[in-house]
Amino acid sequence: MGQHLTIVDHPLVKHKLTLMRKVDTSTASFRQLLREISLLLAYEVTRDLELTSVTIQTPLQPMEAPILEGKKLALVSILRAGNGLLDGILELIPAARVGFVGMYRDPETLQPVEYYSKLPNLLEERMTIVVDPMLATGNSSVAAIDLVKKKGAKNIIFLCLLAAPEGVARMKEAHPDVPIVTAALDECLNDHGYIVPGLGDAGDRIFGTK
Repeated sequence: MGQHLTIVDHPLVKHKLTLMRKVDTSTASFRQLLREISLLLAYEVTRDLELTSVTIQTPLQPMEAPILEGKKLALVSILRAGNGLLDGILELIPAARVGFVGMYRDPETLQPVEYYSKLPNLLEERMTIVVDPMLATGNSSVAAIDLVKKKGAKNIIFLCLLAAPEGVARMKEAHPDVPIVTAALDECLNDHGYIVPGLGDAGDRIFGTK
């Protein structure tokens, strides 16, 4: 994954994202679509996983077959909305180790405030995928990746559903070594720090809160 920003340009991703953007999409439908789209995004984000080979026995004969190399992947969810992406990715990679970083955005300053952190061990030996549906100002994502790096992670990818140009620029400035994978790059942020046209507050739409 050589470039800093990868937009997953797949017809199913585009279609599902359009349904998620619609204001009248129900909580149940939104949640299911996010699970489905996260599988497709995870497929892209794991494209460059390293492989080794192992000798196995098929019903017909022995063979050398490819298998993932090294420690299990680490998935780190930025609470609470990150959990919506996490569920779908775990269906694809059920053996992954999972961590959580709790951040909320101060409504006045738009700066992240950390309230929880629990991360897997041996991050320096794992590919680490940090997930949050929205890359808006980039402040929470930058802070979460700061934490993950302090814990030892070196091979990190940030996975989100939607990104704003401001957030991408902030991430590139703070963490130029962390590629971003997203379903869409939207126009801008509004005065409240929301992505436009966006899809509203992802956490509220996943969990049915206001």
